[in-house]
Amino acid sequence: MKIIIAGAGAVGTHLSKLLSRDHQDCVLIDADPARLSNLDSKYDIMTLLGSATSIKTQKEAGVEHADLFVGVTPDESQNMNACIIAHRLGAKKTVARIDNYEYLSQQQSAFFKELGIDALVYPEVLAATDIINGLKMSWVRQRWDVHGGALVLLGIKLRESAEILNQPLRNLCGPDDPYHIVAIKRGEETIIPGGNDELHVLDLAYFMTTREYIPYIRKLVGKEHYADVKNVIIMGGGKTAVRAALTTPDYMNVKIIEKSERRCEQLNELLNDVDTMVIHGDGRDFGLLQEEGIQTTQAFVALTGNAETNILACLTAKRLGVRKTIAMVENLDYVDMAEGLDIGTIINKKTVAASRIYQMMLDADVSNMRSLMMVDSDVAEFTAAEGARVTKHAVKDLGLPFGVTIGGLVRHNQGILVNGNTRIEAGDSVMVFCHEQNLKKVEKYFKAATLW
Repeated sequence: MKIIIAGAGAVGTHLSKLLSRDHQDCVLIDADPARLSNLDSKYDIMTLLGSATSIKTQKEAGVEHADLFVGVTPDESQNMNACIIAHRLGAKKTVARIDNYEYLSQQQSAFFKELGIDALVYPEVLAATDIINGLKMSWVRQRWDVHGGALVLLGIKLRESAEILNQPLRNLCGPDDPYHIVAIKRGEETIIPGGNDELHVLDLAYFMTTREYIPYIRKLVGKEHYADVKNVIIMGGGKTAVRAALTTPDYMNVKIIEKSERRCEQLNELLNDVDTMVIHGDGRDFGLLQEEGIQTTQAFVALTGNAETNILACLTAKRLGVRKTIAMVENLDYVDMAEGLDIGTIINKKTVAASRIYQMMLDADVSNMRSLMMVDSDVAEFTAAEGARVTKHAVKDLGLPFGVTIGGLVRHNQGILVNGNTRIEAGDSVMVFCHEQNLKKVEKYFKAATLW
């Protein structure tokens, strides 16, 4: 498969890293030689110096043979124009990164398709969705829903209050139990658990369950005393903060603390239709936080452009008694440090956006995909095609690659947990957990027989 990426920024380079694992024919274009420096030696890709909207540059990259063209420069207009040009020059599918929410409306989809842009990605909207999901469940580090919650993946930090510690998993979650544990993060190690493995204090455990058993999981992990989030303080008034404030449930009260007076004025205009208070100040200021009611705040969200600032601010909020903290950490080098400091939920826009783009290049029917940074893994929702290999045998006899786990499926809108004896049927939406593997090795199990 040939993929051309225009823009060697955060999203483009992370996407290149994902594609290099698959040994795809990938070309990365950028007009800044510094951005491209050493990338071709670091990843299994080709780099090309030039403008994303240059017909000459696109032809040099082989756009006429491209299966996917991705425009992810910082400039929305350049991305869209590059995709239009790429489409006219022969690219089969195009994706553009945007920062205008209006373009995401369903009514505009056909319009952009006619122009030659097949899909649009707005990283800040994707990040805001993750933030809101995190706020809805104060006791969960990460939540991922399939079919509107028919199946749910929950990442939970285990404390001493959990009643499932230090026991073999075979005694805790058998075939008939309402949850499976698909991965455990312990220190720097990721464990794909078997029946003899145990859960320990401070493990980050990933539970697969169905919606009705979420309260049961909450009791098992000893998180019933966590207060539900009603009051939220957001530090940093960028685009992600705006999208989060606009989509926060009505029962939550939101305050945004922003250092720039001019940006505060803009925020008051942008958030005029929602009940959000905008405060001019520094979210790391102890006095200001106390003045704004940090002692009665259940969640603190740090969304400035500086990872260190966000991490320190979350530590400050925790010191002042806030249980739920969320930090935007754009530099992946800081992710492990943030987890080691027990920051809470960590949001990274580039991994969220790159995952969304990556799923578009899979041949199988994949409706949703996420990268789980903390366990270096991917989770994807595959739909089993008629005659697909995955439908031929029970799960235990499929011969899935090492590190691949099928956690559950949705059949006729009903979530079902999967065990070794489960038979997957055509049309099932199947949640696949994939550790240190690329999903290209997994998708062949879900494709129609004629595509094997």
